[in-house]
Amino acid sequence: MSVVRFGVSLEKELLDALDDYVSDNQFSNRSRALRQLINDNIVKSKWKCNNIVAGSITLVYNHNKRDLSKNLTDVQHDFHDVVLSSQHIHLDQDICLEIVAVKGKAAVLTKLANKLIAVKGIQHGKLTMTRAD
Repeated sequence: MSVVRFGVSLEKELLDALDDYVSDNQFSNRSRALRQLINDNIVKSKWKCNNIVAGSITLVYNHNKRDLSKNLTDVQHDFHDVVLSSQHIHLDQDICLEIVAVKGKAAVLTKLANKLIAVKGIQHGKLTMTRAD
């Protein structure tokens, strides 16, 4: 992939906000920050257009809750065509973190995430999507 240089004119306030973004996110320069912002915008566009995207669903829960693990597995099996893998991590004696890697149409991934997050006993859940191309 070749890099093309171009000039950008911004109002002072917008440039200051960009510099704050660069600093806050520890980018090495403005170009890297702009790349990230553009990619974020592309991902959001693909998400809204229901394109194929990749992502992860992160879940935090107490594994001692009755039938919780079974219910999570059942939901994932219902969406076997978009679930790539899952990783189960023990944060302490009772609390687990599960990361489910997914790839498919944005609407299907959103439906899956909503079903998983709604399982009784889930303390926190989040879907993150990114480009699959």
